[in-house]
Amino acid sequence: MAWVYLILAGIFECGWAIGLKYADGWTKIVPSVLTVIAMAASFWLLSTAMKTIPVGTACLLYTSPSPRDQRGSR
Repeated sequence: MAWVYLILAGIFECGWAIGLKYADGWTKIVPSVLTVIAMAASFWLLSTAMKTIPVGTACLLYTSPSPRDQRGSR
């Protein structure tokens, strides 16, 4: 179940990163609230996953770019 939490944490991380754009400097209330909820969910899911998964592994997978981003780097 920890791996599911880690995957969901990554999805919520993408959600709040995108939400920052639509919050428009925290001036739009609905995107701002959704962004804060996504932030809280992401961090809670990550911390819950790290109770089972080693911290190094969890942080690596949580913050690493997708394999598609690596195509042009060789």
